[in-house]
Amino acid sequence: MGFPRYVNTQAAPAVVGDFCDSNPRATLNAGEGKFVAGPEGVYVGRFVWQDGRVLNNYGAGAPSGFIHREQQALIVDWLAEASLKVQPGYGVTAFTAGGFWVRNDGDATATRDQAAYANNSNGKIRFDENWAAASVTGQIDPNVVTGSIDGDTLTVAAVTSGVLAVDQTISGTGIADGTTIIALGTGTGGAGTYTVDTPQDVADTQITASGGVLTVTAVDSGELAVGDTLTGAGVAEGTAITALLTGTGGDGTYAVNIGQTVAAGDLTVETGTATKWVAASDGAPGELVKMTTWVTG
Repeated sequence: MGFPRYVNTQAAPAVVGDFCDSNPRATLNAGEGKFVAGPEGVYVGRFVWQDGRVLNNYGAGAPSGFIHREQQALIVDWLAEASLKVQPGYGVTAFTAGGFWVRNDGDATATRDQAAYANNSNGKIRFDENWAAASVTGQIDPNVVTGSIDGDTLTVAAVTSGVLAVDQTISGTGIADGTTIIALGTGTGGAGTYTVDTPQDVADTQITASGGVLTVTAVDSGELAVGDTLTGAGVAEGTAITALLTGTGGDGTYAVNIGQTVAAGDLTVETGTATKWVAASDGAPGELVKMTTWVTG
């Protein structure tokens, strides 16, 4: 705790992420072991999305759970006085039901019984309306290359479209089901070598890797981020951005979860999702609000 610099005329009701009531609570089942914070860490008091046994403050669709404050964050920045960030790889628990104090990150006052909307790119919460969508011009291409496999080495000679990356599954004539890229060799997304998890011998053939690539050529409004969902003519339902490639919010390329061919055109990028959680108290922008799964009425 830092040295006090001001005095409140009214005591703060809580710290973001605290329990706000004594109603029943439920946690997300991690299976074997426990959940850990993802490579960018996770913030207390925000929604998270599950990726195997990893939790991140970003993801597609409805969030998997919410991070309660239980003194699990660490202060790692020089001279910092407080932190709500759980460091990468540290154990973390996500709640799927209960009542918690959250920050209203919207632009309007939250009122009781309003739905909570999760920001799919950072886990923040608002209640007045869904997060603003972006409007862009772009196209989607599948990840298709020509290459061969010798033992556990995939050699890519040419790229038809898309980008290769670790954790992609590949398919093609003679390739064992479920074969996955587990490491980069001389290739960094295009031609070159990659290590696969299943040794095999496959002659030159067309290879399709899971996922696809969104190429954005113009942004009419908003920004793009990991977790955003795409809609538009010909876009498969549930298509979402899974990683930044050359794009960092504007023009450029982005990895998506579903491989497909979508001609260049107008796309809507949804960055927010309605959740099952609701406001249980009022709160202006930036203030704490009670959020619960126990709807009254």
